[in-house]
Amino acid sequence: MSAEIICVGTELLLGDILNGNAQFLAQQLAQLGIPHYYQTVVGDNPERLKQVIEIAISRAQILIFTGGLGPTPDDLTCETIADFFKVPLVERSDIIEDITQKFAQRGRVMSPSNRKQALIPQGAEILPNPTGTAPGIIWLPRPEITIFTFPGVPSEMHLMWEETAVPFLKSQGWGKEIIYSRSLKFWGIGESALAEKVASYLKLPNPTVAPYAGKGEVRLRVSAKATSEAAAETLIAPIEKQLKEIAGLDFYGVNNDTLASVVGQLLRASKETLSVAESCTGGGLGQMLTEISGSSDYFWGGVISYDNSVKVGLLGVNQEDLDKFGAVSATVAEQMAVGVKTRLATTWGLSITGIAGPTGGTDTKPVGLVYVGLAGPKDEVASFEYQFGTVRGRALIRHVSANAALDNLRRKLLTR
Repeated sequence: MSAEIICVGTELLLGDILNGNAQFLAQQLAQLGIPHYYQTVVGDNPERLKQVIEIAISRAQILIFTGGLGPTPDDLTCETIADFFKVPLVERSDIIEDITQKFAQRGRVMSPSNRKQALIPQGAEILPNPTGTAPGIIWLPRPEITIFTFPGVPSEMHLMWEETAVPFLKSQGWGKEIIYSRSLKFWGIGESALAEKVASYLKLPNPTVAPYAGKGEVRLRVSAKATSEAAAETLIAPIEKQLKEIAGLDFYGVNNDTLASVVGQLLRASKETLSVAESCTGGGLGQMLTEISGSSDYFWGGVISYDNSVKVGLLGVNQEDLDKFGAVSATVAEQMAVGVKTRLATTWGLSITGIAGPTGGTDTKPVGLVYVGLAGPKDEVASFEYQFGTVRGRALIRHVSANAALDNLRRKLLTR
């Protein structure tokens, strides 16, 4: 048995709002151990919604609808579901009473259009909405099919799910097992290269391992089905250990870890400090670091040196080297790192200079060319060149540049 999530609303198709309801429901289904293979988004169109239902009942036994339960003419979810299963709608007086009371509590009179929300398929049970006017339904139109409907308002849907849907599903035997996942994070290796290294693990039945790419990083999602989170973690632990060993330094963290948080942990452990000098990232690196609570323990500050006069006057970059090699060069990146480390008297200095685009590139120095400089406690200095290309776009080039800088410092802290 599996579930399918069906989100109804033309505004979702147009991209006017983010479909957070599908994400919430997917996570909740995993916690109940309910397999979930498909999600569908459909506009406010009865015929297309019927087509979606026809497909869904051929491959899932639990259908979860969100949206389309309001009082306006385009709110057609319940009406269309009833029509599909050829069952009449019936007006429930208890729903009308509930809506009337809620309007009265707000000092208003119920609009006649709200009576539409009291129409539910004959034989369906009410799924109460404690805060809104649109109730949902729990309905078994056929012995093998269970239907839930929820309003599209996330706060209402969440409460209805937790208070009514979850207890109902548990009463049907669900929730005895859960699907628990850990996300392993990697930097400095591509998705295909990592997948090749761990190919044999991608065929495991339980736990399962699946790769997916993010903004410059790669993740391996390790998921286990078990009777409890602790039992799932027991299944995952040996696989996680083996995957980390295979990946080596390319592995950097799990779940909510970021390169900034991992670097922060390493600096705090060694009681060392960091300062940064940024050009093309415009403060993005400093922002990543200061988003971590307690980062003032190890991050002392930074310089945004967009103009060359700041590189020379504040960071001590040699003007002759600027003229000879240009601001986007390994030499300047190294001098920026040394300069900020010296001026702020920190253990480490980290710098970034590059061309984020969309303008500014040349044949010899194209958009996406980035240099990272790193200065350490024993006067060691290094630089790293990256070619991020133009297809990533300005914002993504800045993002991956900052993370690439952090990754170089992470590797240095782990291997010195």
